[in-house]
Amino acid sequence: MIGTSGYSYADWVGPVYPSGTRPNQFLEHYARRFGFTELNFTYYRMPTADGLQRIAAKTPDGFRFAVKAHRTLTHDRDAAWSPRIERDAERFVDAVVALGGNDGPSRLHGVLLQFPFSFHYTDATRRYLASLLDALSPLRLFVEFRNTDWSRASVLRELERRSVGLVIPDLPRLPGLPVQQPLLTSDHGYLRFHGRNEATWWTGTNVTRYDYLYTDGQLAEWVEPVRALADRARTVAIAFNNHFEGQAVRNAEAFAALIAGSRENDDEESSAAR
Repeated sequence: MIGTSGYSYADWVGPVYPSGTRPNQFLEHYARRFGFTELNFTYYRMPTADGLQRIAAKTPDGFRFAVKAHRTLTHDRDAAWSPRIERDAERFVDAVVALGGNDGPSRLHGVLLQFPFSFHYTDATRRYLASLLDALSPLRLFVEFRNTDWSRASVLRELERRSVGLVIPDLPRLPGLPVQQPLLTSDHGYLRFHGRNEATWWTGTNVTRYDYLYTDGQLAEWVEPVRALADRARTVAIAFNNHFEGQAVRNAEAFAALIAGSRENDDEESSAAR
């Protein structure tokens, strides 16, 4: 599954959506091009079951969503697990299960737990993460770490034990940021392209930080790793987060074409060998 991180951007009118497209029409246009997206608004405001069902109703059967965890669970959290966070986790689960749980037909690919760079590996954060994963366990979960502290064999083993997916982020090559490795800790893979904008990564806004257009050569670096993941996983979700002026859409469609082209080459080689 290939798509973008969000779809509701005013600066996509023109580059992506036809001129005059209204915000309430964005998703319908988006779903004509992709079968998967991440919901970002759920980070800023707590979702409701009714709201998520209305969103899903705008998409065709088979369309899938990844839902970003609310900020009180990953960023604006208490220092330790607390009754407030427990209540927020329960509210979040009650809403998101409207898209489907782990079993049966579902519009939900999973829940994205994106932690900030400041979420370092300590005894306290390990306990917090374990409590959060327990609280959200009715849902398929994916964890994205933004620093190298969590790049440990023990972390990978624990994620595997819990069947929690590890998000593979493509990021600038800067000290302290995770090194891209095509790892799999559950039956479902997840890769997120954030751009490689080194100049604004630490000082930019949510717009300038992700203002980046991948070259075809940079995208081609990921074709074989993604295919290797797909050989081992039930699904692989790929989301482009370099959303400024529709760059994510351009790169997502270009990457889909590269993947399709590599498969056609394999088919031709296989036919020639017979």
